[in-house]
Amino acid sequence: MTAPGDPVSSVFLTDFYELTMAQLYFKNGLHENEALFDYFFRNYPNYGEHQAGYCIQAGMACLTDWMNKARFGEKERDYLSTLCGRARTPLFTADFLSWLGREARFERLSLRAIPEGRVVHPHAPLATVTGPLAVAQLLETSLLNHLNYQTLIATKAARIKTAAGDGQTIDFGLRRGQGEGANAGARAALIGGVDFTSNVGVSRAIGLSPKGTHAHSLVQAFMALGGTEEDAFAAYADLYPDDCLLLVDTVNTLESGLPHAIKVFEKLMKKGHRPLGIRLDSGDLAYLAVQAVHRLDRAGFPDVQVVLSNQLDELVIWQITSQIRTLARQAGLDPDAVIGRLSYGIGTNLITSKGAGALDGVYKLTALRDGTAWKPAIKLSDTPAKTLIPGDKQVWRIYDTRGKATADVIAVADEDPFQTDNLVLHHPFEHGVRRTLSRADIREKEPLLVPVDFCQPASSLERMRQQRAADMEKLDPGVMRLLNPHIYHVSLTERLLRRKNQLIRSVEKNQ
Repeated sequence: MTAPGDPVSSVFLTDFYELTMAQLYFKNGLHENEALFDYFFRNYPNYGEHQAGYCIQAGMACLTDWMNKARFGEKERDYLSTLCGRARTPLFTADFLSWLGREARFERLSLRAIPEGRVVHPHAPLATVTGPLAVAQLLETSLLNHLNYQTLIATKAARIKTAAGDGQTIDFGLRRGQGEGANAGARAALIGGVDFTSNVGVSRAIGLSPKGTHAHSLVQAFMALGGTEEDAFAAYADLYPDDCLLLVDTVNTLESGLPHAIKVFEKLMKKGHRPLGIRLDSGDLAYLAVQAVHRLDRAGFPDVQVVLSNQLDELVIWQITSQIRTLARQAGLDPDAVIGRLSYGIGTNLITSKGAGALDGVYKLTALRDGTAWKPAIKLSDTPAKTLIPGDKQVWRIYDTRGKATADVIAVADEDPFQTDNLVLHHPFEHGVRRTLSRADIREKEPLLVPVDFCQPASSLERMRQQRAADMEKLDPGVMRLLNPHIYHVSLTERLLRRKNQLIRSVEKNQ
């Protein structure tokens, strides 16, 4: 069974209710009213044993690429015309379908967003969408699909890179990802800080060399035909003498794989080639890494890498390196030298963000233009954190006297919150919780939401990674802790809080 058109790249990357709401707006003459939607998330990923204290924005370039291509063409409209309700009458009328073909184009929308690669936090808008109500509504599902997942994976990758320190990290997740979504995951992982990916297509598209070794099946094939593990290694080294990285745990890591790899490396060296490394994919990786480094050093290979893989994530890497520090000292080795030889291949736990499989990002209407004036819109909730922050807004990042990011401040779009001597910052939803900063407390302030130009090429991967590294350098170390991170302040200005409270009272009064 096939769907009409490619469901990933077509305009049908959407939920059904977006279309039914768009028609309702059309039938009630609201479809061209200018609307403002905010995209934000409410909570950091929580992985169970550990949790994030920040996120990394990703996915906008993929979204705008989709927006530039998605169209309600004749085939799409023909399909919609076949859909019927319970009374077997068409759900979508001819005049609405005609409007979809003529006017429902996403270039009619304007976007502001926090750029990809930047550190972001809950409740603050990461993107705002302005334009005709029905068109902006139709964007919701695709926007959430593109931004939520990539932000989730970029965040996981940043945490893994933090745990790995200077060690090289490689995304091995393609085989464990959810279909073609693994391509978006690999892109996001690279933005988040992973150095390379084994995904050839994404590597080609983004301008990096793909990385990888060989599987156990290579050794198994030689052994099944009467050869040995050493024969398999020798064949690999003969074909790739300057890129020889051998998986050494098919038979017995220390008694077979490592000795055979050393023999092959010695032959490579005699031919003038430098072996690249070994990979450990099973067993006690910390113990095996220490033993491998020790034996490689004794054999005269002090620069050979040791790549670790097998269900790694940030917490496992942290535990492995902590264990190595103890084991290396017991073996008379420099712990930092051992850890400095390590690289990490991360698959399942990265590409699926194991423990936190989705980011709770949402897309909410926050204002609607009535004539010449904007009318703030609000959604109330018995859960205070779900009550919306209404109207058009800007997000400011404040840096303290150390140059560290100390707060993200959500302000009314046209206000300058830094005109007063003392800036009073209010918790987004906890009544009475506030914080005051004087001018002397603030070294720098920066607006984060910037216009998105659909016609301009996306920022390069290198630029996004530089921005991520710069933002993380300015995070307080407590916010980056893998366990129980310090809470980063996201606050409202007094003016925005007043607007929110006034609108809440108005809505409650009129119910």
